[in-house]
Amino acid sequence: MRARHIAGWTHQNPGSRRVIVKSRMIRTPGRDGRARAHLKYIQRDGTSREGARGELYGPEVDRADGDAFLERGHDDRHQFRFIVSPEDAEQMQDLTAFTRDLMTRMEADLGTKLDWLAVNHFNTGHPHVHIVINGRDEQGDDLVINGDYITQGVRERASELVTLELGPETVLEQRRKLEAMVEQDRFTRIDRQLLALAEDGPIDMRGDQGGDHVLRLRRLTKLERMGLANQAEPGVWQLAPETEKTLRELGERGDIIRAMNRAMREQGRASDPGLFVFHDAASRVTVEGRLIDRHLADELGEAIGLVIDGVDGRTHHVTGIDPAALEGMRTGSIVAVGPEVVGPRSADREIVAVAGQGGVYRADVHLARAQAMPRIPGGDADAYVASHVRRLEALRRAGIAARIEDGVWQIPADYLDCAAAYDMARARRLSVRVLSNLDLDAQVTADGATWLDRGLVAREASNVVDAGFGHEVIAARQRRQERLVERGDAWRDKEGKVRYRKGLLATLERRELDRVGQEMGASRGTSYRAMAEGEKMRGTLKEKVRLASGTYALVENAQEFVLVPWRPVIDRRIGQEISGVMRAGTMDWQLERARGIGL
Repeated sequence: MRARHIAGWTHQNPGSRRVIVKSRMIRTPGRDGRARAHLKYIQRDGTSREGARGELYGPEVDRADGDAFLERGHDDRHQFRFIVSPEDAEQMQDLTAFTRDLMTRMEADLGTKLDWLAVNHFNTGHPHVHIVINGRDEQGDDLVINGDYITQGVRERASELVTLELGPETVLEQRRKLEAMVEQDRFTRIDRQLLALAEDGPIDMRGDQGGDHVLRLRRLTKLERMGLANQAEPGVWQLAPETEKTLRELGERGDIIRAMNRAMREQGRASDPGLFVFHDAASRVTVEGRLIDRHLADELGEAIGLVIDGVDGRTHHVTGIDPAALEGMRTGSIVAVGPEVVGPRSADREIVAVAGQGGVYRADVHLARAQAMPRIPGGDADAYVASHVRRLEALRRAGIAARIEDGVWQIPADYLDCAAAYDMARARRLSVRVLSNLDLDAQVTADGATWLDRGLVAREASNVVDAGFGHEVIAARQRRQERLVERGDAWRDKEGKVRYRKGLLATLERRELDRVGQEMGASRGTSYRAMAEGEKMRGTLKEKVRLASGTYALVENAQEFVLVPWRPVIDRRIGQEISGVMRAGTMDWQLERARGIGL
């Protein structure tokens, strides 16, 4: 492992062109597919000047192989990510050539060849380039770059190249750029100057102090209107403690609004910032609607931001989404985003089963039951029971279960619902659930149980508002009603109200599964079997099948195959042998490391 020590950077020289450089070192980037997700999204977000998807390039190729790059860096201890944003990028001839020149100079400074890829972004008001560098040098050792070089050296090298191309920045250009910053709702160079002056106390702006005095005074007036500055006495200013944080957040919010406006334009819809709603990972509200855009919420990391055309007539932006939750999800899908819904835990189901009709859980009874099991999760009956007791103790503190005496607990009738609600309230992540893979037009004519159908037969009050996407949903529901009437799955009573056949959703789902199962059986050369309550199935999990009624797992053995509801617990089991029992319309899977997991 060789560290690269570069010192002496003095950014910036008089007349140098400004370049903003952001950087991050990611540890174990090959783990959990994080590096792959990041590379995928910087291409997706990297809209070219012509509006096409961003294209990865490298030292010598204009179309680089991202998979090969990731494979080379799979076992690296870290990965370096840079965003290089020349202030005058719009005036530059070729951002790709600039990047290659920059990387050549970095290699000379560091004394090693670098394994890197880049993609240019023109989807914001400031063109910039994303650079990803694998974490090994040309000798195969860990690449360690001195912190001063990362924070200052890369920026100075980039500044030299831009200044060489465009010439030194004139005083008139500098003045024009500063003037443009006065009214901006983001953190600017002038704000940085003001914060430096405020380190010694209130800022004294009395009298003409020359230089940028007038611009600073105008900026202070702007900050005063924003509630971030005030005059302790005429001409003496104080900045609010949260000035920098607030301005940076406003800048990020502005970038998000631009992304939302772009997504709405691509949908052919007029955007109304007054109807924009913003949510972060701490949000406890569930958002339902059509997914119209996804982008990197943190350009150097992996967290994803979603733009959702809500059924409430508003446009929602949600940040902090794990890219793994979006794997295979299509833009245009109907989704619900909210606190992670974990459902009843298998441990809670086991507790209820042990408690029985009397609602009293006894650890000794559970231990005897566990010892009689043919296979105990973890292989240790005492540890298995102890884990359930710890769960009960946590729920006792939450007021859900009551301890009668050591090893004996009172389990309420609504225990499963309360335990699931407790887990949901504590969830730190947001989940994304696909409510329908089909757009509204496809749902209108589908033979399965669609999201529109569930809304039509729902007993609770509708959350759909007759505006924006909500208006489209209401119109689609009316068209779906007519379709159901035509098929005999619904009828109009004497008052003209539409009535639906009993068990409509189950009927539509079964009809679609039978049709798809027969079609797939003919192409696979095997027979399809519909699973009945209590039936068992053992076979190989072949694939995920997306239908109008939902997403299903295709499980196949030598004689037959079945289609059963897909659940996240089997996400990584494709190609493996699994078995389960159909219970209450879903599967209780018996997996390699767990038994009877309720899905």
